[in-house]
Amino acid sequence: MPMTPAVADRLLPWYDRHRRDLPWRAPPGVTADPYRVWLSEIMLQQTTVPAAAPYFRAFTERWPTVRDLAESPLDDVLVAWAGLGYYARARNLHKCARVVAERHGGRFPDTEEALLELPGIGTYTAAAIASIAFDRVATVVDGNVERVVARLFAVEEPLPNVKPTLRRLAATLTPQRRPGDFAQAMMDLGATVCTPRKPRCMLCPLAEGCAAREAGTQEELPRRAAKADKPTRRGMAFWLLNPEGAVLLRRRAEDGLLGGMTEVPSTGWAAGPVPDEDAAMGAAPLPARWRRLPGMVRHTFSHFHLELGVMAARAGAGWQAADGFWVPVDRLGGEALPSVMRKVVRHALAHANDGDGA
Repeated sequence: MPMTPAVADRLLPWYDRHRRDLPWRAPPGVTADPYRVWLSEIMLQQTTVPAAAPYFRAFTERWPTVRDLAESPLDDVLVAWAGLGYYARARNLHKCARVVAERHGGRFPDTEEALLELPGIGTYTAAAIASIAFDRVATVVDGNVERVVARLFAVEEPLPNVKPTLRRLAATLTPQRRPGDFAQAMMDLGATVCTPRKPRCMLCPLAEGCAAREAGTQEELPRRAAKADKPTRRGMAFWLLNPEGAVLLRRRAEDGLLGGMTEVPSTGWAAGPVPDEDAAMGAAPLPARWRRLPGMVRHTFSHFHLELGVMAARAGAGWQAADGFWVPVDRLGGEALPSVMRKVVRHALAHANDGDGA
């Protein structure tokens, strides 16, 4: 079984030589900025490093400090976040920035307990900020760390039920010295060496004493419980242009999926077939000569697949939907459109001029 001093003593020198160069990571010997650590950790939830990096750069250029972010309108934050997914993160990001600015004088608390009281910060993020930004002894466990620990200790119980066990075992490895560097070293090891498939055991500083490697099961761990198939929901979106060439959009409710984001109006999304044209008309934003566009928009959320048909029409002069607003097509890039709605826009622009009508 791995011993804490041995693991840290081997891993930290490896990290000093092989640490990843990430836009949010402080250079060696430089104290990490809690704001940048927090922002990166929120962005990296359910998102890969390559996907998050350009958003992180854009956010820190536009809002260099937590106060700058707190003073920005939520709509601006949602627009900047559009395309990154899991939009509740953006709303909590803005809410947290305001709490830090207004209640903590623009400084993040330096303990896990106090960090957990902030909006949108859970166990993992609180530990990451406390450890990386303030060098507190805290156990940071993400997917990479879970994989490393499962292999070091040859844990056979499958995810997700084994998560508490993996966290307990990870805590036995966390050193008193350089805990922030150790946390980042564990994440780097999982990302670059102890990878999900074909781990590079010959390069691993922890290969000696790794129980899974000794048993020859490293590629099998961590085990995962079988996932249920994702259901498919379907609906119909409505692409409506006015005489000036602007498209009708509306804002989704603050609560729930894609809360507060901008959308092309649509029917509800439900199991069953895509609504036929007659059934869809009851949800159309305006009475018009609607026609079904060819093809389908497909998108996958974390817990379901979505298929949307698209209908297009032109509104008469002066028509206005009760809960919508018009946006010129060439300004859609400035709206907080989530990825699925960007797909709807691209589909409509590609097909709306096929044949007569919109």
